[in-house]
Amino acid sequence: MPPSVFTPLVRDWFANAFAEPTPAQAQAWPAIATGENVLISAPTGSGKTLAAFLWGLDRFVAEPGEHRTRLVYVSPLKALSYDIERNLRVPLRGLGLDLRVAIRTGDTPQRERAAMLRAAPDILITTPESLYLMLTSRARDLLATAETVIVDEIHAVAATKRGAHLALTLERLTAAAGREVQRIGLSATQKPIEEVARFLVGAKPAGGAAADDCVIIDSGHVRARDLALVLPDAPLEAIMSNEVWENLYDQLARLIQQHRTTLIFANTRRMVERVTRHLSERIGEEHIAAHHGSLAKEQRLDAEQRLKAGTLRALVATASLELGIDI
Repeated sequence: MPPSVFTPLVRDWFANAFAEPTPAQAQAWPAIATGENVLISAPTGSGKTLAAFLWGLDRFVAEPGEHRTRLVYVSPLKALSYDIERNLRVPLRGLGLDLRVAIRTGDTPQRERAAMLRAAPDILITTPESLYLMLTSRARDLLATAETVIVDEIHAVAATKRGAHLALTLERLTAAAGREVQRIGLSATQKPIEEVARFLVGAKPAGGAAADDCVIIDSGHVRARDLALVLPDAPLEAIMSNEVWENLYDQLARLIQQHRTTLIFANTRRMVERVTRHLSERIGEEHIAAHHGSLAKEQRLDAEQRLKAGTLRALVATASLELGIDI
């Protein structure tokens, strides 16, 4: 049973849907309920996304009102954004909430962007770059009512130029709201986690670190992993020969056949296409697909859904599918 901080409706829904809260959820909810900035550090599959969202949904139950953007979710990847929108349908349906959920990414058609200005979403799902564009356009007015911002996979951007840009955007969001917006960060296990917390909440007005302004929920643990190092049978050369590549493709094909689904990551879009082509010759075109940023949105979504449904044996991808996708 979740803590008593939730409304009876939310507590009952959770009790019917889950056996018990995960450690990340049980530790995070009391801190989130106080309005504190919270960083949840936990492995994938630990329920940290629901830990962040459930309190926001509870506020919609406890304080219903006209449609206005109160909850903002920021993901570094488009694929994760679409996952979140689909996953939210279950609790929204279970709680009987009639909320508008909108996705704003680089793939969002202009007509949908215009529709958001006419009818504000209650929950906005977006990327760092799209949030910045909204805060520097007419859409800024939508974000004046924001109460909470959830930043997912925060560790992936914290130490990058993209992260510096996101830090500025979070400050712009606070300025647009005219008050402090509660920040909830979701991270894989990181050391030192305090650095990620400082990034989430920013610097204090007088300067200096602000890690003390963030409650850190660290439920990280070491999972058992089945790891193996597989090398081509042919001798390696400074420049891999066709023989080595063919051997590599053969080994990948055998691994794919031994498992229900397989994710294969490559460094470049060109390499993704190359690996996909060679593997399709071995396992059949219908069993494998490519996934990278240059593909049309419809192609990417189709590949993701086929993989999750089990009709796709393997997916070859760049980092476009690397973070937190819910398989």
